[in-house]
Amino acid sequence: MKLRIEDDTLRLRLSNAEMHEFASTGRVEAAVHFGLNPEQRLTYALERGSELAETLPNEEPVQVHYEPGAITVRVPFALAKTWVETDQNGFSHTLPLAENQHLRILVEKDFDCRH
Repeated sequence: MKLRIEDDTLRLRLSNAEMHEFASTGRVEAAVHFGLNPEQRLTYALERGSELAETLPNEEPVQVHYEPGAITVRVPFALAKTWVETDQNGFSHTLPLAENQHLRILVEKDFDCRH
């Protein structure tokens, strides 16, 4: 899975194999290691919500959970299902942050071009 972070934009691109893993398990994860110590890494993941979970009225449909060393993008079950089962290349969401800032989240399929 490719991760791109630029300004206030977070972009994930999944290969065909990663799409299959996400479709079957509801989660795909990768990591970048920065040193010899196992704690010196950044883990990033895409996670599907439960089929039974509902989005609350004031809750953002796409969410980002951040803690030191880990970023997880969480998407609702219905959105993930549609994305995985159709030709839809990707989806985006703008997540409001404090002080009138926003985080743009893009999640895309990264398949080989077939010309």
